[in-house]
Amino acid sequence: MDIQLKKKSWYIRYRYHIMTGIAFLVLVIYVCLLAFGPRQLKIDTEDYEIAEAKEMPFMEYVDVEGLVQPIQTVQLNAQESGFVERLVAEEGAMLQAGDTILVLSNPELLRTIDDEQAEMENQQRNYREQKIEMEQKSITLRQQALDAAHQMSSLDKSLKQSREEYRMGIKSKAELDVVEEDYDYQHKKTQLQMQSLRHDSVAIHLKREMVRANREASSRKLSRSAGRTHNLVVRAAVAGQLSFLNVTLGQQVAAGSSIGEIKVLTEYKVRTSLSEYYIDRITMGLPANIQYQDKKYPLRISKVVPEVKDRSFTCDLVFTADKPSNIRLGKSYRVQIELGQPETTLTIPHGNFSQVTSGHWLYRLSPDGKTARKVEIEIGRQNPQQYEIVSGLKPGDKVLVTGYDKFGDVEELVVK
Repeated sequence: MDIQLKKKSWYIRYRYHIMTGIAFLVLVIYVCLLAFGPRQLKIDTEDYEIAEAKEMPFMEYVDVEGLVQPIQTVQLNAQESGFVERLVAEEGAMLQAGDTILVLSNPELLRTIDDEQAEMENQQRNYREQKIEMEQKSITLRQQALDAAHQMSSLDKSLKQSREEYRMGIKSKAELDVVEEDYDYQHKKTQLQMQSLRHDSVAIHLKREMVRANREASSRKLSRSAGRTHNLVVRAAVAGQLSFLNVTLGQQVAAGSSIGEIKVLTEYKVRTSLSEYYIDRITMGLPANIQYQDKKYPLRISKVVPEVKDRSFTCDLVFTADKPSNIRLGKSYRVQIELGQPETTLTIPHGNFSQVTSGHWLYRLSPDGKTARKVEIEIGRQNPQQYEIVSGLKPGDKVLVTGYDKFGDVEELVVK
């Protein structure tokens, strides 16, 4: 006798299909939650830095590296050409103004000076001969002037006598007329002679002045030529350290060529390079300081070179008070150049979030500190330690400032 089996329920028959469908549905819901819900990432606060937005003094300054240099560097140039005959000072030597550094020799210059000396002596002889000739001519002119004056005096007396004889009837009118005509002729002739003598006298005086001026010019020329021998000795123009000397014994040096330099070490300056971003804000007189061994040393900007090279420009700073006791040429310090006065504003400390987010957003922690979500912010001014927050945060907000290179695009962080 056959036993009739009970028909199984549909959910039993299709239980595997139903379980598979439920599992698939759960998977779909999970994927949707991942895709459309807030993405989360668990982090450990010990691995990251959390900071608080605070109202505190903010000083805008630039922190750059500065290099110690001498307050002044003087170039050494050869005023005369020649061969290096003797080196007196060595590189690194401390010199006083006027100290001998090296001696040059120039045989051609010495021959030129000897030739000019011989020419000068020859000219002196010519000047003396010309002076004697002019003195003789001057005596002759004075003698001629004296003769002319004597002749005019004789003519005056002769005319007076002839007129008196005519009045007395001794001479006739015709004889008087002859005497007067001769007097007029001799008088005009004497006047022309006297005028010529005056002209000759002026010419002699001018020639004498020209000879004297030529003699003085030749003497000055010879003195200058002789003075060139002093330029064969190269001396220190200022007191300082002979930083380098690029000549050797026997080397030929051209006039005007650079042969070394002297560094003035009575004071020091700090030279630094800044980004072109600050070129409109860096001006002469701005205060700055360096901090060394827990002590600040004040400086001020003394020179700004506005030429931009490789997206940067340079400026020089000088100490306004004490300077570090162990300061040395070439030593580097961190220089903080102040760009304004301290102001109380909302700030947060520096972190790597600005490199990843370009300063447009960061993670702000919830009041209970268990989660952190993205929030948009606006950064204003900054210094090497702080950012000024213009909007997006309020005092007391806690934010995550490091680790952004690991977070990707996660919307929410779960803080452990």
